Amino acid sequence: MGDVHASLTGPSVQAPAPIRAKPAARATPTLVGWRDHWPLLVLIVVAAVLRLATIGEQSFWYDEAYTPVHVLHASLGATLHTMVHTENTPPVWYVLIWAWSRMFGIGAVALRTPSALAGVATVAVAWYIGRELGSRRTAIVLAAIVTFDPLFVWYSQEARAYALFALFAALSLWTFLRAWREPTAREFAGWAAASVLALGTHYFAAFLVAPEGALLLAAAVPALRPTLARLRLDGEAPGPPRSPLGLFVALAIVALAACALVPLVIAQGGHGTQWIGRWALSARLVAIPGYFLLGGQSPDFGHGLLLACAVPIVVTVGLLPGLRAREWRAFGLVFGLGELSVLVPLVLALAGADYLAPRNLIGSWIPLAAALAVVLAGERAGVAGWVLTGLICAAGLGVVVAIDVVPRFQRADWSGVARSLRAGPADRAVVTVELGAAPLEYYRPGLQYVHPGTTLRVREIDLVGYAPVRAVAATPITPAFRLVGRASIHRLDVYRFVAATPQTLTEVQLRADRLTPTSSEVLAPAGAAGG
Repeated sequence: MGDVHASLTGPSVQAPAPIRAKPAARATPTLVGWRDHWPLLVLIVVAAVLRLATIGEQSFWYDEAYTPVHVLHASLGATLHTMVHTENTPPVWYVLIWAWSRMFGIGAVALRTPSALAGVATVAVAWYIGRELGSRRTAIVLAAIVTFDPLFVWYSQEARAYALFALFAALSLWTFLRAWREPTAREFAGWAAASVLALGTHYFAAFLVAPEGALLLAAAVPALRPTLARLRLDGEAPGPPRSPLGLFVALAIVALAACALVPLVIAQGGHGTQWIGRWALSARLVAIPGYFLLGGQSPDFGHGLLLACAVPIVVTVGLLPGLRAREWRAFGLVFGLGELSVLVPLVLALAGADYLAPRNLIGSWIPLAAALAVVLAGERAGVAGWVLTGLICAAGLGVVVAIDVVPRFQRADWSGVARSLRAGPADRAVVTVELGAAPLEYYRPGLQYVHPGTTLRVREIDLVGYAPVRAVAATPITPAFRLVGRASIHRLDVYRFVAATPQTLTEVQLRADRLTPTSSEVLAPAGAAGG
């Protein structure tokens, strides 16, 4: 086109060759990047040590053992079929753990490792959430909180979906913040991908993803943009999305993913959630901050330690008045998202759809921890912010170490119970607490769940449970049996009864002969069945 233009307008004048800029040295940006991110690298190493060093110290508990005993099968199709009828979680984690178990087996360390890796990755995502919300200091504070928080460490050492849910919830928040700042098709696509993964890992992700999507959609409505200025970090009303089609496609993908889960929710029908209704809602509300500060076994620590660990956070509230305008907007945005993701399931629980368990809110602690980090890293927080951050992390580390070294703060020792039951006749029955069958089946593969209506011939009855023990627990089921031993094994009690000759008992009789007042389950070797 240049030659044609010249022939029409006159003699051509050759333009000088463009001067090529000298390539910038690549070493300097790399060094700057390393210098900027060295605290993150340190925190990632610390997080890996806290999560991996003691990953196999505690035995599997109820739900953890249920997965390898009953859910995982040789084929993915059979695994997903069983998941539909026995679990109450979406499929992403089960697909991951099935593939992982095909390569590394079903040992406790093997099945917990994906959770540990997800927990370490969450620290890195927390760093980038902090960078979106504020300064490098915000990133350091938030990554440090996630590194040492007992809740995230606890579920990083559990072969269930919670650590993966926390990771995807963090990714959803980070990609939302990027899309909120730069409403481009690329950022919308990133948010949609992270949100779909979060929804596919845990149903409670909807309580975080839905408000994020609503804000992105609201920014596309001209009449709402002035109102949304208070939630923009720059304080300005959001402009129209640079790619309206990209926004609507992203929202449609997330909505379709949520709708696709509805038949699964109906089919699962709340399997394994009956314990939530038996736990008083008021007690669960008290336990929610306990989980965040003390981890999954928070009730065992007592209210005194909970209050002590809460002091630095309470003091942090006093820094709120010193926040600058941009910091206030960042705080309001993430705190509002976290608050909504807790209040909505609470309202649903009060309305009768009660699935509000503290551990289901692990995704909500990501935006709430981000709000805490914004305050601690505020420009006017100064040394006080660093001191309070150090106290919060030190308290978390103290709790994590206490869990590692004090058995009563750990998961019940089902592997120890299984070892205590190693010796014994084939014609025996084990009566355990509700949900206790799976860990005993995992650690003692010869034991099988006894279905209702079964009659057994047994010479030994072993009762397994926890405090409080029934007053009549030491009384034999019939005069033919006598109590020959008791053992206390890290939060679990075992009573052993023996008869001189085999006795015929029904599964109903045995379940009634339980150690703990709660419901019970019966196990027996295959040869014990018969009348």
